[in-house]
Amino acid sequence: MPIPAFTEPTKRALLRDDVYTRLRDAIVDGTLTPGERLRDQELAAWLGVSRTPVREALLQLGQAGLVLAAPGRSTTVATLDARSLMGAQSVVAAMHRLAVEQAVPLLRAADLSAMREANQRFAEALRRGDPDAAIAADDEFHGIPVRAAANPAAETVLEQFTPALRRLERMRFSSLSGRASVALHDRLVQLCEDGDVEAAAAVSHETWETLRPLIASLDEPTGTVAGLADDQAP
Repeated sequence: MPIPAFTEPTKRALLRDDVYTRLRDAIVDGTLTPGERLRDQELAAWLGVSRTPVREALLQLGQAGLVLAAPGRSTTVATLDARSLMGAQSVVAAMHRLAVEQAVPLLRAADLSAMREANQRFAEALRRGDPDAAIAADDEFHGIPVRAAANPAAETVLEQFTPALRRLERMRFSSLSGRASVALHDRLVQLCEDGDVEAAAAVSHETWETLRPLIASLDEPTGTVAGLADDQAP
């Protein structure tokens, strides 16, 4: 007898992923603030789902360092922790370097054009002081070589650790303080177009390394960054 086709697990997985994405974005954009208590029943009512996918999403968010959960105690939105952010930054920088190394020989003219267009939107968002649009454009820019590399392991790691960094970057993208990244992006596209694998990978890594001073200046009790400079964000 043929194995029956079950659709429920697939639907449940899609629902769980959607809940995870919505909660992740709410944490990144500040709708859910650091230290805020998260009650699965309230979140389920807010999102219009049952408590099961919310609980599953919270487990994923905990693995990504976005929430803190202790057995028998409440779950809260994680504060910006410098040590955890340094670890995430190191991993994300390394994965983007690897992705660019693998992507350069595979990038097409259309990919390079899309990267330039995304960088233009990124620059425009910075000028407007629109952090959400800046993050979306930056995600699109870096996502093009990641997708071209077609490395599922790198994509999985980036999916897990990038959101924690985006929370920090949002503080910077509300001003012109990410503008140096526009020039770095331009360099990266040109090096990809030239087929210079080593130099392109180095520039990709550099864009994420510029987060280190920002993390080091983090005032953890207040969750703010002291002395924001104009040249330290990807």
